[in-house]
Amino acid sequence: MDNFFDALKMLGEENSVETEILIEKVKSAMLKAAKRAYPHSEDRIRVEIDPTENKFAMYIVQEIIDDEPIDENEINIEAAKTIDPNAVVGGTILKEIDISKLGRMAALSAKQSIKGDLREINREQMLNKFEKKEHDCIIAKVSQIEQGRGTVTLLYEGTELYLFKNEQIPGEVFEEGKSVKVYITGIVGKTKKPIVKISRTHKDLVKRLFEMEVPEIYDGIVEVKSISREAGSRTKIAVWSKDENVDAVGACIGTKRARISAVVNELSGEKIDIIPWNSDPRVFVAKALAPAEVLKTVITSVEEKNCTVVVPNNQLSLAIGNKGQNAKLAAKLTGYKIDIKPQTNPLTGEPAPELAEGFSDTYDLQLKEALEASEKALTTETEAAQEIDAVPENAEVPEIEDAAENPVIKANSEESSDAGANEASEETADGEDI
Repeated sequence: MDNFFDALKMLGEENSVETEILIEKVKSAMLKAAKRAYPHSEDRIRVEIDPTENKFAMYIVQEIIDDEPIDENEINIEAAKTIDPNAVVGGTILKEIDISKLGRMAALSAKQSIKGDLREINREQMLNKFEKKEHDCIIAKVSQIEQGRGTVTLLYEGTELYLFKNEQIPGEVFEEGKSVKVYITGIVGKTKKPIVKISRTHKDLVKRLFEMEVPEIYDGIVEVKSISREAGSRTKIAVWSKDENVDAVGACIGTKRARISAVVNELSGEKIDIIPWNSDPRVFVAKALAPAEVLKTVITSVEEKNCTVVVPNNQLSLAIGNKGQNAKLAAKLTGYKIDIKPQTNPLTGEPAPELAEGFSDTYDLQLKEALEASEKALTTETEAAQEIDAVPENAEVPEIEDAAENPVIKANSEESSDAGANEASEETADGEDI
C-alpha cells in the first residue's frame, strides 16, 4: 500500500496536481470500477483513501437483518456481531471489498478514468494559466535546444512551451538556462488539448516590450498607433501622445536612449524607427519614410489609399531602402501604397510635376468638398430656422382640409399674379375631380 501512495504522490508532481485533488479523482475512478463489479450495490459502495494513515479501502454498506441474506447488500445479525458486537437488526455494517478481486477489466477502466481526469485537469490548468495572458508577453526560461530542427523548449511556471524555428528572430542564438521574452499569439485546441503558440517575430511583441520599458505607454498617456516589422532587421512604430506636454517619441527613446536600447537588446539588435503619428496622411507618410527626407506628399486616391512622394535625388535609394524594405515598412505602417519619385528627372533634369504650384491633390480636393458640403448644410439649416422665426407665434396652424378657407392663404393669393392665380385655380379644380 505504501507503493500506491508513493506512486500517487509522484503522479501529482508530474502533472502539477495537488494530492487532494488527485485522491478525489482516484476515488471516483475506483467507485466506477466497483459499481461495475457489484452492479446491485451501486448506492452502497464506499471508497476511503487517507494518505496520512496510508489507508486505501473499499466497502459495501450492508443492512443487518435477522433472516437469511438475499445478496451482498444484507448480512445476518449473527454474522454482523462477529464484526461489530454492538450490531443491531435494522442497522448497517461495512463489509470490506478485496480490491484485488475487482478484476482486470475493472482495473483497466479505473486506469483509463484516472488518465481522462488528469487530461481534463491539465487542460483546465493550462487555460487558467494562459488564457488571461493570450496576446501578451511572458518571460520564460530556455530548457532545451533541439539542434536539428532548431525548436527551443521553454519553461514557464512548470509548463513546457515550444518556440519553433519560424517564430524565432533570424540569426538569434539561445542558451540553456537563459530567460527570454516571448509573445503568446494564441491558444489552439481549447476544448481538447490546449497548445500555447508563442512567437519572437510577431510585431505586437515590440509593442509589449515598449509597454514594459515606457511607463507613459503602460499608463495610456502615449498610444501606439501602428507597427510594421521585419523581424531581425527593422521595425517602425508610430506613437502619439494624448498629453500635449508629453513628447511621445522622446518618451519611447528615454534618457540617453535607455528605453529604446533595452528593447533593441531584447530583439538581438533589431533597428527600430520611432515615428510620430499624425492625423494628416501626407505628414504621416512623410514621417514614416524616415530617415529619408520628403519634399512633398500627394494623395492621389483617398479611397484606394494611394499616394506619391517626392524626395531629393540623393535620397531616393535611402527612401526605398535595401530591397525596398524602408518603403514596404512605411506602407504597412501607414496603410498607404507609396509611389516614390525623385525631385528631378535624372535624364531631362526637369522637376517632378508634383512639385509644381497648384498641382492637384485628391486629399486637398476632398477636404475642400467636405468643407463646402458642411457650409452648405449649415446655410440650409440657417435659412430653415429663419423661415420658422418669420411665422407669428400666435398664428393658428390650419387643418389640411380647411386650407382653402385660411385667411393667410387668401391674402397671399390676392397679392400673387393673375397667371399664378389661374394656375392655382386649375390645380384646385383637378384636386376636386379626384
